Formats: sequence, structure tokens, C-alpha cells
Amino acid sequence: MQHETSSRIIKRMRVKFRHIPCYLGNFASMVAEFGGAFGEIRSVQVGKDYKIRDIDITVRNEEIFDQICDATRRLEGVDLIEVKDVVEEVHRGGKIEVTATVDVKSVDDLRIVYTPGVASVCRKIAKNPELRYEFTSIPNNVAIVTNGTAILGLGDIGPVAGMPVMEGKALLFKLLAGINGFPILIDSKDPEVIVATVKAIAKTFGAIKLEDIKAPECFEIEDKLDAALDIPVVHDDQHGTAVVVLAALINIAKLTYINLRRSSVGIVGLGAAGSGIAKLLSAYGVNQLHGADINEEMSRRFKELGGEAMNLQQVMERSDIVIATTGVPGLIAPEWVRPKQVILALSNPDPEITPEAAMAAGARYSADGKSVNNALAFPGLFKGALMARARRVNNAMKIAAAQTIASFAEGEDLIPDILNKEVHAAVAKAVEQAALKTGVAKTLDPDSVGAAYLANAAIGSKG
Repeated sequence: MQHETSSRIIKRMRVKFRHIPCYLGNFASMVAEFGGAFGEIRSVQVGKDYKIRDIDITVRNEEIFDQICDATRRLEGVDLIEVKDVVEEVHRGGKIEVTATVDVKSVDDLRIVYTPGVASVCRKIAKNPELRYEFTSIPNNVAIVTNGTAILGLGDIGPVAGMPVMEGKALLFKLLAGINGFPILIDSKDPEVIVATVKAIAKTFGAIKLEDIKAPECFEIEDKLDAALDIPVVHDDQHGTAVVVLAALINIAKLTYINLRRSSVGIVGLGAAGSGIAKLLSAYGVNQLHGADINEEMSRRFKELGGEAMNLQQVMERSDIVIATTGVPGLIAPEWVRPKQVILALSNPDPEITPEAAMAAGARYSADGKSVNNALAFPGLFKGALMARARRVNNAMKIAAAQTIASFAEGEDLIPDILNKEVHAAVAKAVEQAALKTGVAKTLDPDSVGAAYLANAAIGSKG
């Protein structure tokens, strides 16, 4: 199911506070009355009888923020100096760039990295294409491909409007796994055009990441590319989401003492995310899968996976664990929640039911999409596949990733800190080992230059 969801905005207010009693408390109370949430607060300047602070505030819409600004101007001892849109400022000029990994300071340097020196390397690769793994960035390049038909909760807004999301994915690839992510925007809704385009450029990359392509076209595109190419093709909305959901469920099972494999699992919304979750849970050993979707084609595909299609209320009645990925805020009524049920309502920014409402209705455990972010999966999943020179990403690799992610969660947290690079390094190693064990890795000669390159391709390295 694809629905447009509400968005929240983040604004930065530069405010001058004079030293009078309760000035900051009064300001905080006023913001809270409008439903605003504070982000970072920084001191910009401290004077004899005043402080100037930059304060990030998150609100539901522009109208509410304007009301906060008007109320700020009425507060005694508080002066509003400036307002900036934090998100727009960060995105101005884009979030990524191509950088050199070697210095060129002289003509001699140029002759080495470009002509005439580069010719000798070109001739070697022409004779032995495997040398691309040693002398080019290809084994560390990932194409991030979209046609913009299912961008976040915004729906079909086109590939160009989706570019900020693709840049964000590329940014995370580099920061968390040292991978070069290249956004590829394809202006077509025809699966055959997308398949042909990716096949034509695939030699540039070590793997293909399909992103924000709507169902059911995304399934056809992935299947055809996976069959045609000898490098991994992964639709992240399906498989990255599924990996992190499985990791969360593994930890929920530990916290609540339930047997995940013997539990009945209901999936509400059988699009890309829901289908991916169903496939991975089935591979993990969950035998009872119930699903609901208003799209008959999605329900048919779910039945082919071995699941039982039914309506929403039947899913709620018959499932020990319910996972919702519909994008419809408030879809699940509190009275439908069964006692001791586990509910993951994953739509962002507004879930199908809030964790607080689900728990108040008797759920054993509940979480929303803020607790389950697929960016925990894809950097390490792709890095491990690249390290193994895998031909594809299989269920064993995804399960290995999920188990590793789950093992890093602390206390009662479902998943670990997304910015913990140790997590992504461990995921990559586990995925690499799973690829080698299950035979999807290309055979490597330990003495080959390709093997040497990959052995030295540490997480966060250059290239």
C-alpha cells in the first residue's frame, strides 16, 4: 500500500535571552504547548546580561512554527533574531561529491595517474578482466537505482525529486562502510527500460541497490536483473527492511520469552517491505504467516510465498506478532489489539498505532518505525557481499546480518546505534562468511590480485 504521509519540519531559531528569572523555562513551556520538540541547543554568544542560542525545533508544519515565532516575540526577555530551515541548509549544494584518493601535485604525478602511465594498466585489464578488482574502484562501487515511484511515504514524485534520498543512501554507504554509492536516476516507469538501463551500466559496479521503486514492478525488475547479472542485486525496501525487522524480532523474542519460529506472524501491507519481511521470516523458520493488503496482486504473491491472505481484523485476531508497513496513520484500532500481542507499526513518521496506544490496549511489546531503520542493514550487507565477490545476496547472508545486528543491541534496545561502525564491520564479516559457506561467492585464488585487494578492503577504507 502506498500512501502519502504527513511530514515534520526542523527549524533553527536564533534567540537572544536576557537574564531574567525562568526565561528559558518559559520558552520551553511555550514550545511544548504547540507540540514542538527540541533538538540541539547551542550557545552562540554570551554577554553581560544576555545569551544568544541556536535552538533546533521540530514541529508538524509551517503554520505551527509560525505560531511559535509569534509567541516567542511576545515573551518577556526573549528576542527572535533569525530563523533558518535546518534541512534545506544541509541539502544546499547536495550531500555527496567525488573525491580523489591520490594526490596530483606535478606533471610527473599526472603522467602516472593519467596518460601515458594509465595505458599499461588498461592493457593488463584488457588481457585479464579480473584485474579490475585490483586496479579500479569497481569492486567497491554500488549503483543506487531509482525511478522515484515510491519515495519514502511521499509516493510517486519522480526520480529527480528522489535524488536527496539517493544522496543520503550514498552518504551512509561511505560513512558507515567505505563504499562508493552512485545515485542513478532513471526517468521511466517501464520495468523493461529500467532492466535494460541497469544491465547496460552494470560493468561499472560491484553491486546494484534498487531503491524506492513501487510494487509490483520492483519484484519483476529485481528478479530479471538478478538472473541477468553476476553481481548482487538487492531491492533495499524489501531486503534491508526485512533484515532489520528480523533483528528486532530476535531481540523482542529474548525480552518477552516467545518462540519466534513457533509464533504466528501477521503482516499488514504486502508491498515491497511487507513482502520482503515475509520472505525472510519464512526463510528463518516462521511457518505461520498471515497477511492483509487491499491490492489483490499483492495478496496473490503472498499466497505464493506460502502465506495465508485475509482481512486486517482477521490478521489482528490470529497473529501473535503483527508487523504493519502500510503508511496509513492510525490504521490499527486499539480495540483490535490482542492481550500479550507484539506489534511493530513501522510506517514513518506516523505509525498505524502508536506504541503507547498498543501497550495501553494490552500488547506485550510494541515499537514504531523510529526503532527499526534499514540503514542498519544495507551498508554491512553490501560490504560483505562485495568482500566475498558474491554473485547474489541470499537468505543465509541476510539472516547472518540480522543475527549480527541483534547481537549488538544493549539492554532492552531492539537494535544498536546506527552510527556504530563496529556494527557495520561485524555485519560485513558475517555476510562475507555466509556467502563463502553457501557457495555464492566467486572462487578466489588466495594468491590472486583480486583476493589481495579484497583482503585489504577494510570497512571505512578509501575507494
